[in-house]
Amino acid sequence: MTKEQFECEKNYRVSIAIAKVMLSRKLINEKDYSKIDTMLIKKYKPIVGGL
Repeated sequence: MTKEQFECEKNYRVSIAIAKVMLSRKLINEKDYSKIDTMLIKKYKPIVGGL
């Protein structure tokens, strides 16, 4: 994994972790979470996190 790939993976995982907290606190619903996940995958193109 290159440094750039690592940074993308890290940024995706941090962002999705925030979305999970928002979901658990009912600040967003499952549909919103799914949209956020899709947007983050498109933005960061994670190698492992998007599986």
